[in-house]
Amino acid sequence: MAKIYSKKTLVIHSMKPKKETISFLLNYSKALSIVKVDKMSFEIIAN
Repeated sequence: MAKIYSKKTLVIHSMKPKKETISFLLNYSKALSIVKVDKMSFEIIAN
């Protein structure tokens, strides 16, 4: 009844993100700005 969990699973080493995913992340990071006021910080996304 015991299962063998030590078997290696197949891992795909050539995992590459789509161009759309990279573009989305870059655009998101460009639009994100963090404003710190005293001890608080506010994340603002400019559309």
